[in-house]
Amino acid sequence: MGTRNVKDGLNLSLQIDKDCHQHGAVTEEIDGLIKVYEDEHVERPKIVPCVTSDLPHELGVTSRDVVIDKFTNIWARFYVSIKCHGKLPLLVYFHGGGFCVGSAAWSCYHDFLARLAAETSSIIMSVNYRLAPESPLPAAYDDGIKALMWLKQQALSVGADNWWTSQCNFSNIFLAGDSAGANIAYNIITRPGSFNAGQAAAAMKPLSLRGIVLIQPFFGGEARTNSEKYLVQSPRSALSLAASDTYWRLALPCGSNRDHPWCNPLAKGLDVELEDLLRFPIMVCISEMDILKDRSLEFVASLDRAGKMVEHVVHKGVGHAFQILSKSQLSRTRTLEMMSQIKDFISGI
Repeated sequence: MGTRNVKDGLNLSLQIDKDCHQHGAVTEEIDGLIKVYEDEHVERPKIVPCVTSDLPHELGVTSRDVVIDKFTNIWARFYVSIKCHGKLPLLVYFHGGGFCVGSAAWSCYHDFLARLAAETSSIIMSVNYRLAPESPLPAAYDDGIKALMWLKQQALSVGADNWWTSQCNFSNIFLAGDSAGANIAYNIITRPGSFNAGQAAAAMKPLSLRGIVLIQPFFGGEARTNSEKYLVQSPRSALSLAASDTYWRLALPCGSNRDHPWCNPLAKGLDVELEDLLRFPIMVCISEMDILKDRSLEFVASLDRAGKMVEHVVHKGVGHAFQILSKSQLSRTRTLEMMSQIKDFISGI
C-alpha cells in the first residue's frame, strides 16, 4: 500500500512537472475555477457539472438548446413555461462567473432558471457567451447584442420554430443576469448604438425592452468600498476580493484598470448620455453578506439621484450567488423570495 502511494505521488509530481514544462508558469489562478499559464493556455476544472436540457415533467417547463452563431459557438438554452396560456414575457438571461467561467449548461443554472421560468410564467433565454481571457471584453457584450439581433430575426421569421416563438410576447422583453451576467445586461443597454436609444430602438422592432433585472451585479473600482475591505467571507464564499481582482485582470482590455467604465460605471459619475439611455425600470438584487453589497447600493443611489426608475431588494443573511450555489435552508428561502420579487417586477410593468 505504501509503495503504491509513493508511485501515485511520483506520477502526480511528474504530471505537474510535465504541465509546467509544456505551458510555462501559472500567471493567474482562482483555486478550483481557472488557471492561466504563460503561454495563455487556460484550464477550467469541471467544478460544476454540465447537464443536458432535460427537465422533470412535473415542473411544467420545457427546455431546448438553440444555436445562435455557429462560427463563434454562441448558443442559448430556452425554458418555456407550459402551464400558462397566451403570450409570455421573455427574459434574456446571462450567467455569472466573472466573465471567465460558467456555462448556460451548468447544473446550478439549469435548475435555477427552470424554476424561475415556472415561478414567473415566462420564457427564459439563457445565453452562453464567449469567456475571457481567450475572448476578453467586449466579446461577452458583443455576444449579448448578437443574441438580441438573433431574437429580432426569430420574431420576424414567419416559419420560425414555433415551439417557443408562438408563446413569446416579443414586445415584453426583459434583460437579466447575475454577477458578471448582470454586468453584461447593464453594459448591453448602455453601450452606444444599443437598442435602448432612439433610432436604435426603432431598428430593433418588433422587440421591445420593458425592464432590467440585475442580480448581485459584478462591478468594481480601484477604490475599495467598506464591504470589500471589511466584510468577512467564509472559505466557501463564491466571490472573494482576490478572486474579483483576478477576474477583472483577465476580462478587461489589456492596460485597463478597475475604473474602466465596463467595470466601474460610476468612476466618472453617471454622465448625461448614460442618464438618457437608462429609460427602463431597473431591479437590483443585493445580498447582505456579499462583498459587492456597498458598491451595488452606491449604484442604486446614483441611479435614483438621476431620476431613474430603480428599485432594489436586499436579501438578508446570504452571500454572493446564493441562489445558485448554496443549498442551505436560508438560501432556499431567500431564493424563493427572489423569484417572487422578480415575478412581481415583471408583472408590474
